Amino acid sequence: MEIEGRDFMNTPPLKTVRFGGNVVATLAKFKQGDTSDYELLKHQLADPDIKDAQIINWLQEFRNCVTQLSKDHEQLIYVALRLPWLGRSPAVVEEYLSFLSNLVSAQTVYLRACLKMVVSNFKPKRVKICEGGVDISDSDDDDENLPRSFDQCHQALQLIGRYVPSTSCFLMPILIDNFPFVQKSSRTLECYVHNLLRVAVYIPSLRRDVLELIISRMLKLDVSAPRGEIEEVEENAVQQELKGEQEEEGLFDMDEDVCSVKSSPAGTNVMVHPVAERLDTLMVVLLAFIKDMCHVNSCLDVERTKDLYKDLVGVFDKLILPTHASCHVQYALFYLCSFRLALAEAFLEHLWRLLQSPSHPAVLRQSAAGYMGSFLARAKFLPVATVRACLDLLVPWLHLYIDSQDSGSRAYCDITLHGPFYNACQAVFYTLIFRHRSILEGNMKKGLAYLQSLNLERIVMCQLNPLKVCLPAVTNMFAAITRKYQLVFCYTIIERNNRHILPVVRSSVGGDCVSTNTNPLDSFFPFDPYVLKRSSKLIEPLYQVWEEPADTEVDTVTTKRVRPCSDADEDDFLRGETPETKGVMGMTPGSYESHLHSPSSVGSPPISFLQRPF
Repeated sequence: MEIEGRDFMNTPPLKTVRFGGNVVATLAKFKQGDTSDYELLKHQLADPDIKDAQIINWLQEFRNCVTQLSKDHEQLIYVALRLPWLGRSPAVVEEYLSFLSNLVSAQTVYLRACLKMVVSNFKPKRVKICEGGVDISDSDDDDENLPRSFDQCHQALQLIGRYVPSTSCFLMPILIDNFPFVQKSSRTLECYVHNLLRVAVYIPSLRRDVLELIISRMLKLDVSAPRGEIEEVEENAVQQELKGEQEEEGLFDMDEDVCSVKSSPAGTNVMVHPVAERLDTLMVVLLAFIKDMCHVNSCLDVERTKDLYKDLVGVFDKLILPTHASCHVQYALFYLCSFRLALAEAFLEHLWRLLQSPSHPAVLRQSAAGYMGSFLARAKFLPVATVRACLDLLVPWLHLYIDSQDSGSRAYCDITLHGPFYNACQAVFYTLIFRHRSILEGNMKKGLAYLQSLNLERIVMCQLNPLKVCLPAVTNMFAAITRKYQLVFCYTIIERNNRHILPVVRSSVGGDCVSTNTNPLDSFFPFDPYVLKRSSKLIEPLYQVWEEPADTEVDTVTTKRVRPCSDADEDDFLRGETPETKGVMGMTPGSYESHLHSPSSVGSPPISFLQRPF
């Protein structure tokens, strides 16, 4: 024992004294009904100041009699599992891991308890903080031992899985139960999600379930933080910062030696909106995981990428596609598809199958059309050949649908009857708005011939009247572009639709009568601009921003003129044209909002998932 330099008079004695017999004798007494040594053993194991040598000594004795540790001794085992082994000396960690492997091998009844112990350490320890009588306790963000502790947890989990092959069957419910509440700190969520994804690396059979769990929680954050709300909060924070700087400059403008430099929210990586900040943190982790899983030594591994794509598409179908108004989580698949054109084409083909399949619910078919149009318009990595191939699928399908309806009794404008058709029309219009120049450039004559071959006029003029239900901004920009190239003249139909008297009913919240079909096509553009700061660094190079044609004007007869674009909102021909839906029955606030801003360009790109420090 090291005693040099120790102040004997002012230092309490080291705890080297051990009471009671060894573990084997204690268990024998307990079996005979004498619990005194048993309770004493539990008390000594629970000592918060227990030393490394004591832990090693106890664990060695436990290992020698592990076959005797039956269900009758579960209280003792639970105390032993709570021993503070993480962050201790290598000898303690090694001995504890040996104890775990022996325990789960000999007594599988304790498998769940061991798994719960490991998973509970996937989050930073909770620090109790009370201010003004209010408990504001949260995670310890300053623990420098977190990386080592997490590594030891994963070492323990892999060891358990090696000795008990059925570990994965018991692990997933424990991972679900221990997932932090989404209102916890960004740090807590980041650590837990990062550790879940690490589990998915060495237990690949759980990867699909782990991704499903993570994305389901991220969607809760996503839908509770609309894009417009995030932009408003961030913009207000910038204005407040600028106002404070101006006041400070006015206060010190007489002193040339005083220079106040303050970092505004716009110049940092931190989102002011608290929910957006949590979501941004998790998107950084998820995108880094996707990148690392698909690349080996900076080279794309095709087979690994295909396997991950299958898992993500499965989660997309189950969770993301049915979720209305998610703004950012779907970019995980957008990012993955950018790695290889075949992936992007597979995703588009998957959406196409969903759209045209009558066996799927109409709402999912409509959502698939929205994803297809938005992906075609916004994915910069898609070549024009792929865009044309998708139009060659969508447009003939529209014509066939018109053929099937024109002579029927339902050949009239009704979103409830023809929802997938209208969404497919809007997908075509939206795609052409963004991609018409790439179709025409290079060979204008061939490009125009191709656009004319689509016979868009028949779609626009049909009795189903898609211009009546598509978003006004899309309708008017499509009309302007098709008029410029003399493909379709839409304004007569738009004006006739505007003259149509809209039926009215009394608002559900009382007050005057309101229009019920201000915009009956309840849709959104899932790949509208990405506004999360840190994770946007991976999305920006892949993203096609809106560039309004200089020689194309939206007709002023049909809607109020789009205000000139500035540097702050260069990506929005929809702003200002989407009608207000507050109080409109059958709609949700924000159903038709599409606040398109270019992503922020601040901060540095996220680092590798596997190399990410804590």
